[in-house]
Amino acid sequence: MNYTYSGFDAQGKPIDGVIESTSPAEASEALRKQGIFTVRVQAGGDTPHKANALAARGGRGAGLREISLFFRQLAILVSTKTPLVQALEVLEKQAPEAGWRSVIHDIRRRVEQGESFSAAMASHPKSFDPVCRSMVAAGESGGVLDQMLRSLAALARQRMSVRRGVIGALTYPAILITVSFAVVIVLLVTVLPQFSELFDSLQTPLPPTTKLLIATSDVLRRDWPWLVPAALAGIAAIGFWLRSAAGKRAVDRAVVTLPRIGPIRRSFAMAGVARLLGTLLEARVNLLDALKLTRESLTSDSYASLLAKCEAAVEKGVGLADAINDPLLVSPAVREAIASGERSGQIGPVLLQIAEFLDEDNEQFVKMLSALIEPFVLTIMGVLVGGVAISMFLPLFDLAANAGGGGAAP
Repeated sequence: MNYTYSGFDAQGKPIDGVIESTSPAEASEALRKQGIFTVRVQAGGDTPHKANALAARGGRGAGLREISLFFRQLAILVSTKTPLVQALEVLEKQAPEAGWRSVIHDIRRRVEQGESFSAAMASHPKSFDPVCRSMVAAGESGGVLDQMLRSLAALARQRMSVRRGVIGALTYPAILITVSFAVVIVLLVTVLPQFSELFDSLQTPLPPTTKLLIATSDVLRRDWPWLVPAALAGIAAIGFWLRSAAGKRAVDRAVVTLPRIGPIRRSFAMAGVARLLGTLLEARVNLLDALKLTRESLTSDSYASLLAKCEAAVEKGVGLADAINDPLLVSPAVREAIASGERSGQIGPVLLQIAEFLDEDNEQFVKMLSALIEPFVLTIMGVLVGGVAISMFLPLFDLAANAGGGGAAP
């Protein structure tokens, strides 16, 4: 049976955890032999292996929503002078998901044992990226932890807003496309064979589009036992390649350079870079460290490479505006704003203003995309399904027209 315990180690530091035993007395005795003096032992809890596994999962229970809520609530508690350990305990109790709750529990335990909050967060890199840990460390050293936590909460909310906007704009069209292809496949597999038998019995000439549909239907019905596994294997292979480093790099570079989509992708990526870099500089992180942390948090290989070049240039004494001089990835207006911020010594606020400006443009684009893509997809659906239906009935129309013409002849 599992027992949760709380107590102190030989150095007097508070400690808690889970132990397997047959009774509370035996659990206390086993812990005493390990140098742990218990003050509470009660039944229940996960095994240490399971607890450690849940904690190691890190990010599975910690999406942007959970991270944003965690930092926001923690900022409120810290600003009201609540001790950090007590604040973490409160958030641990109200965490709804077991994996995320185990992460908070592990962080609280580490803080109780004397680790700094940022060091405890470092043990869960899937949940807390380098930017989070660096800003928390800056807040701890500067005595402004509540301000840093508010900034992190705002940063997570902004990322979540951008992601929801893009996903929301693409979800409905994706559903429509999936439904349209499903309808076409059902027509080809179940309805068209009946029309094919009718056409054969009537011995009527078929248009090229109808012949193509009949041939496609025959292939789908005859070869589906290997077509389905082949399609699934192809999808899996593409998915593995897209998740690989080479696949991500190739897709990112292709998307960035596309004529229509490239400027949109660059705008979203540059907004993220400016927001992260500006937030870090406002947190009194030096420029080199801020560039490194921002680079490590990016998903775009093109912008990560650009920031790596910026790091090398800034380390040699080159200004950020000159180091970030890449006309493909950074627009001249953004570069000039960065140069103005360097001259005035307000580069952090300028970067945040750039991010806000780009976010407004991106938000308008997402709204426009939502308004334009739905009728476009509906049109494609209508053409696809309508083309299949017309190709199926066209021979019957021709047959009826021929029959009518033959009846009217003298």
